[in-house]
Amino acid sequence: MKTIRYRSSGQDVHFLEEILTQLGYQVYVSDFFGKDTDQAVKDFQKKHNLVIDGIVGLKTWSKLIEVKKDLTAFNDKLLSEQDIMDFANRLGLELAMVKAVNEIESNGKGFLVDGRPRILFEGHVFWRQLEKRGVFPSQYLTEQTKDVLYKKWTKTHYKGGAGEYDRLEKAAGMSDISAFHEAAYCSASWGSFQIMGFHYEALGYSSIDHFVSEMYDHEREQLKAFGRFISITSFKGEKLVDWIKEKNWARFAEGYNGAGYKKNKYDTKLKKAYEKYSNT
Repeated sequence: MKTIRYRSSGQDVHFLEEILTQLGYQVYVSDFFGKDTDQAVKDFQKKHNLVIDGIVGLKTWSKLIEVKKDLTAFNDKLLSEQDIMDFANRLGLELAMVKAVNEIESNGKGFLVDGRPRILFEGHVFWRQLEKRGVFPSQYLTEQTKDVLYKKWTKTHYKGGAGEYDRLEKAAGMSDISAFHEAAYCSASWGSFQIMGFHYEALGYSSIDHFVSEMYDHEREQLKAFGRFISITSFKGEKLVDWIKEKNWARFAEGYNGAGYKKNKYDTKLKKAYEKYSNT
């Protein structure tokens, strides 16, 4: 692990914040080392007789991993080199292409430190999914439910990490009507490649529960779902997988990530990652 501190950013920060939440700290799980994380780290260092400087280096990482002994709960669910090779062969892609997409789009991992797949719950999608099932969302909108049920997209209510499961279960438990469970699970994006649950039928799964169970199984299954998604999803006249084959990273990024891809430089990152793996 890299040495990180206040205002650091990246996947190591994300992993640190997941560990801290598992240890009971109230921190926002993201890729940014904010003041809440700084305070949590210092408290952890104080409780474990470490230098209280907020810097997460070798000693603090070691103690964190020692305390959180179940970090290996998902180690048998991770992608292997052979998984990536098989996927590339199945879709007729260069290995470097697959590795580039896996690196940039998957954010490095498909599971939380407790072994559950990474998710992000979308309250505006929940609204639409309820409507699709004949439920009028406005009847269930209250002060208590407004963080999981809203008409327009907002990131205000995101909790990140394990906190997204709290939101998911809150939404699913709003009513005993079965439509709420199905709509809620369809309203989260799942795994390494954050595939939305409502795609389950188009991707060949018999139900949303079938899709979710596969996402729990292995990163290999998450990669498989991603392969199905880019093989059936068209954007500007071509399938997403064809944009990859043509190395048109801008078209692929726009089709997969939306118009905001430019702001996040997804196309540039994909191109650089592809060139890196091509050279190795």
